[in-house]
Amino acid sequence: MPVHAITDNYQGQVLDAKANFGGNIVVYFGWDRHLMFCAAKAFPLSPDMRFGDVLANVLPEAFSQHPEFSQINWQTAQWQLDNQPINPQPDQTLAELGADHKSLFRFVTPELKGFRNAGI
Repeated sequence: MPVHAITDNYQGQVLDAKANFGGNIVVYFGWDRHLMFCAAKAFPLSPDMRFGDVLANVLPEAFSQHPEFSQINWQTAQWQLDNQPINPQPDQTLAELGADHKSLFRFVTPELKGFRNAGI
């Protein structure tokens, strides 16, 4: 949703601009149907980071508090990047997958239904 200033000549500095992250991009990750996490989590990552490293290092930091995290079968996880289905491979970089600054990765784990099957 765009934000509109209340004055016509407002000049503001964009603090989360890509140029301010030293070559990294901000990437969001959301685990659908697991509402223990109310929003996607943001990480400043190198566009050259391999997706396998995301699975091994970033997602545990983001979601390992969930009781079902250790049960995830990454082979059956279904992925979207910026609302488009993708099939990421471990050796692909974030850039190769099409991720850019403020991209959103979402995943669904079909066999897991959330805490006590409640979507939490």
